[in-house]
Amino acid sequence: MISIIGAGRVGSTAAFSLALKELGDIKLVDIMEKVPQGEALDLMHAAHSGFCVDVLGTNDFRDIEGSGIVINTAGLARKPGMDRLDLLQKNRQIVSSVAESIKKFAPDAIVIQVSNPMDVMNFVMHKVTGFERERVIGMGGMLDAQRFSLFLARELDAKPMDVKSMVIGEHGESMVPLFSQSFLDSRPVSELLSEEQKKTVLEKTRKAGAEVIGLKGATVFAPAIAITRMVENIVKNKREMLPVSCYLQGEYGVKDVCIGVPARLGKSGLEEIIELGLEDEEKNAFLQSAEKLKKIISELGI
Repeated sequence: MISIIGAGRVGSTAAFSLALKELGDIKLVDIMEKVPQGEALDLMHAAHSGFCVDVLGTNDFRDIEGSGIVINTAGLARKPGMDRLDLLQKNRQIVSSVAESIKKFAPDAIVIQVSNPMDVMNFVMHKVTGFERERVIGMGGMLDAQRFSLFLARELDAKPMDVKSMVIGEHGESMVPLFSQSFLDSRPVSELLSEEQKKTVLEKTRKAGAEVIGLKGATVFAPAIAITRMVENIVKNKREMLPVSCYLQGEYGVKDVCIGVPARLGKSGLEEIIELGLEDEEKNAFLQSAEKLKKIISELGI
């Protein structure tokens, strides 16, 4: 069973995407009365022609009992002009409360943290649940890499699905899109783009989330697809290399922080962190991103 905490736009859209993939029965949990029940009923009206799983909406955290995967989308949404880090204190309280409920009612679950500022909230989730790092994974790099692939494809006159890209670091302004580790078919994109094109792609990737929020108020479909791919890797033990937020214990020369790195997800959750050979500029940017996150975590006093 898969439980989704937060039945807002991201949570409900993720539920729909997961249901279409038939990755497991779904519980939608939200503190707002009627909202998760309504979303679940709407989804089940599509079951006849769309999928063969059950979706249940509830306001009771006890209903997540027995979940193999819990996805936390609960938190205040970023508004136009607001940086992800502006949400820090308010969402820390929300995520801490959710983490306590997961620890109590779904102590064996693998947790996917979604709400922002994602890497810091993933650290909060890890510390409050007390779960081993293999069972607390953040969705951020997945979303950034999807955007990176799109903008690379546009510059290369290719299809986004033909571009394999990698983004590490913070899910935020200090993210590190890796041109050296991104490919069109088998060719490194660093060999196919001019320096000016790289600057254009980098700027568009870093500003993509804010652009969508400015236009429609929230990012919805792309996060839902990123969540689905992570869940699919866990449920089907696919072990693809994906950029996700993990608690590092010395990898890339960094420890005691959650940050985006390439990893393989499988039935146990985080099964392997992959240490890529980074160029000096990329490595320095990653270390700076890690220091930024460490400073924020330190200010929280966690």
